Amino acid sequence: MGTDGAKLRTLAGGQVGFFCPGCQSMHAIRVAGDRRPIWTYDGNAAAPTFAPSILSTFRDPDGELPDEICHSFVRGGRIEFLSDSTHALAGQTVPLPELPPGYAAE
Repeated sequence: MGTDGAKLRTLAGGQVGFFCPGCQSMHAIRVAGDRRPIWTYDGNAAAPTFAPSILSTFRDPDGELPDEICHSFVRGGRIEFLSDSTHALAGQTVPLPELPPGYAAE
């Protein structure tokens, strides 16, 4: 499948991880296996495309912080953040960054 590289990391359970510059954290999506949902992946680790869109939500279990939303498409090695994202990159398209130290496969 060719996922480990400068921008992607292979994770357990048929998942692939990438670093989101909007959230400043790793997002993981399932691209293989029997569990659902599964995203399509074009196999290009240097400039990946995943479909459909990726929706990540973060909720404070104590209810003290507002909910956070990150909604994006990853196409051709670029992250297209949709306008319903709640971080500073909402509505922008940016290059998929390389994995920061500590996130890369060892």
